[in-house]
Amino acid sequence: EVQLVESGGGLVQAGGSLRLSCAASGFTLDDYDIGWFRQAPGKGREGLSCIDSKDGRTYYSDSVKGRFTISSDTAKNTVYLQMNNLKPEDTAVYYCAAPCAHAVNVVYVYGNDYWGRGTQVTVSA
Repeated sequence: EVQLVESGGGLVQAGGSLRLSCAASGFTLDDYDIGWFRQAPGKGREGLSCIDSKDGRTYYSDSVKGRFTISSDTAKNTVYLQMNNLKPEDTAVYYCAAPCAHAVNVVYVYGNDYWGRGTQVTVSA
């Protein structure tokens, strides 16, 4: 059974940092590229970043480029999202999902996609 489980969310002050984790099971990071998405209250889902763990290539949306860093640990079958210089507008539920792709700075999922349940990130002013 394919499963994605996020962790690492919480409450942080503006300017602070958090690292999210996405533990995958039922497949390996070589099988699917994994991405991070978020959904703020009253807004649509936004693709943030995607990583191809086979060759290490990473992709970011313009909204997080330079502040967020995606990485993976194939031995742990886990993908991370390091979030620095957090802003109140980063407050959202953050999800990991697979398989992801990108086009013109847009990150999205496609095909038979899998999602985690999400982890809440709240950034106070």
